Amino acid sequence: MRRLLIVAAIIVGIGIAYYGFTVERNRGSAPESTVTVQKPHVGVQAPDFTLTDMDGRSVTLSKYRGKVVMLNFWATWCPPCRAEVPSIEKLYRRMQGKDFALLAVNVENNGRDSVAAFAKEIPISFPVLLDPDHRVTTLYQVNGIPQTYILDKNGVIVQDVQGGVDWTSPQVVAYLSSLMKGE
Repeated sequence: MRRLLIVAAIIVGIGIAYYGFTVERNRGSAPESTVTVQKPHVGVQAPDFTLTDMDGRSVTLSKYRGKVVMLNFWATWCPPCRAEVPSIEKLYRRMQGKDFALLAVNVENNGRDSVAAFAKEIPISFPVLLDPDHRVTTLYQVNGIPQTYILDKNGVIVQDVQGGVDWTSPQVVAYLSSLMKGE
């Protein structure tokens, strides 16, 4: 009986400590139940962000307004990502000089090293942005990769594509071309 009372006292003590920690952490903030963060989706403005590219330059999404943007989240260890990279490279080369921008966000903690090694195996010339702290990956609520958002010239999400795609298919190229024309 005595042991049972000691265990109960410990449990109550832990509960009181946890309650105090929770109250202190949330002091001055809205209750969690009233805060809703919605996953970016078709029809809404893409959340802006700034990341560093492989050369250490800052790249800000909103600077690409006026262009159709393909925002691709990927990793070098991901088989579907690896499979779609050659078609992304071909699309990037095909669309150069047009109102099109490609931003590939690498989601790996050691992205700089991983991408550099990967690029020796499969050459890439498109911009790769690094998200080692997963800030943008979290902002976009990316749960699986590859995930690609297509943004119109106003920065509004018009497509949310889950999984690997042949980005050089005639249908994809025609769709992107129509967006560039404002259709």
